[in-house]
Amino acid sequence: MHRRTFIESSLATAVLTSLPVRTLAATHQISKVGLQLYTVRDAMKKDFSGTIARVASVGYKEVEFAGYFDHSPAEVRSIVDKNGLTAPSCHVAYDVVEKSWPQAIEAAQIVGHSYIVCPWIDEKLRESPDGWKKVAETFNQAGATSKKAGIQFGYHNHTFEFVPDPKIGGKLPYDFLLENTDPDLVKMEMDLCWISVTGHDPVAYFTKYPGRFPLVHVKDVKEMPKVVPGKKDEFVDTTFEKQVMTEPGSGVIDWKRIFSYSDQAGIKHYFVEHDAPADPFASITASYKYLAALRF
Repeated sequence: MHRRTFIESSLATAVLTSLPVRTLAATHQISKVGLQLYTVRDAMKKDFSGTIARVASVGYKEVEFAGYFDHSPAEVRSIVDKNGLTAPSCHVAYDVVEKSWPQAIEAAQIVGHSYIVCPWIDEKLRESPDGWKKVAETFNQAGATSKKAGIQFGYHNHTFEFVPDPKIGGKLPYDFLLENTDPDLVKMEMDLCWISVTGHDPVAYFTKYPGRFPLVHVKDVKEMPKVVPGKKDEFVDTTFEKQVMTEPGSGVIDWKRIFSYSDQAGIKHYFVEHDAPADPFASITASYKYLAALRF
């Protein structure tokens, strides 16, 4: 090796070893971009199997169900398999968790779900004096039962979980659930849009509760709204969803920053979602192209 080559090589090595570990890490990407099928729910009602085929043709490899639209679990599994997809998770209502949990677990096993996620807490329960305590207890029980069957239980947030609640000592309900549920029994599917519009940082939660977030929902906003302290559900409405919500990559959320903490968060599945797209298939196509090309 010539002296000049040696010196240049040595200098390059010195510079590299002085860089932060995160900078040196290999570039990451999402190997399997998923879709929450709620995004194409109207099409699903009209043509269940055809819609799933169109989703697969876009390039998606995973889907998350929000209802089977009167199809049996066996039929759903057959359609998913036929299109070269997997369905790692599904959403079921809170009353299903309370009243029909064994049946939900059995269906999940047939379809091939590894996760069952509860996506919503009714306002009546939230407003009751011991509502959040009851929710935490129900989630722990459900998680223990599903774990025995090889299914992980999870919870999906909206915005009301980030409004301080005097009934739980002024805590954020999201924090209360994280602190009062067993980390092994209850995981979180973080909706990265809903938490962001409330002014809270997903990365702060990834850091505080590492490994607790195996699933995420990926959707964006054209601009960050001004948060009104203490106002509940201010963003969960049709106007916001139609006018402000947009596809990832066409909004203001910093996906590279958030996803650079994927390992710490424990993220295994990334599901695109748009609650009210003007053109659902154009929307899911744009989202897929952006996320499939994203490096972080």
